[in-house]
Amino acid sequence: MAIDTEAIQTHVRGILKALGEDPDREGLKETPSRVAKMYGEVFEGINYSNQEIALMFGKTFEEDMDTNGAGDDMVVVKDIEVFSYCEHHMALMYDMKVAVAYIPNGKVIGLSKIARIADMVARRLQLQERIGSDIAEIMAEVTGSEDIEVVIEGSHSCMTARGIKSFSARTKTVTLRGRFKTEPELRI
Repeated sequence: MAIDTEAIQTHVRGILKALGEDPDREGLKETPSRVAKMYGEVFEGINYSNQEIALMFGKTFEEDMDTNGAGDDMVVVKDIEVFSYCEHHMALMYDMKVAVAYIPNGKVIGLSKIARIADMVARRLQLQERIGSDIAEIMAEVTGSEDIEVVIEGSHSCMTARGIKSFSARTKTVTLRGRFKTEPELRI
C-alpha cells in the first residue's frame, strides 16, 4: 500500500484553514507538500508487513562458534535510536532507545539488520508496546530463535508537550519471548 501524498496535501491544507491560517501565505504555500513528503519518510514502515520487513533485513549467517555451552551464547544490541508516532494523538515518540537480545538458534543476523528492523517497525503509527512485539516477531522469523527480549525506553510528546506536560516522563516497555520469559537471569 502506497502512501497517498496527494490526499495528505489536500487534508493538510484543510487543517491549516481550520486553524485559521491562510494556506496561500508565503510561509505556508509549500507546507502541504512538505508535510506529505515528511509523512512518506516517517511512516515508511506502514508500507510493509512484519513478514516483508523480515525478508528485507533477513540476511543471516550460519552460527560458527566453537563453544562447549552451545545454546547459551547471547547477542545483545543496545542503544538503537528510533522515533515513532503515537497512533492515539499522532504525537512524536522521541529520544527512544531500543535494546534487542536473542539467543542464536543455529544462525545469527547481521548486527546492522537488527537496527534496521527496529527503525522500520518504528516508522508506523504505533504504540510503544507494539514496536517491541513487532521487533520480537520479526527477529524470531529471521533468526529461528524464540528466545528474544526487546527493551524500549522513550519520551512521548503526548505526555511532555500536551496534556499533563510531564517533561521528564519516560516510558519503558519490555517484550519477553522464550527463555527470557522463563529465566529472569538472562534479561538485559
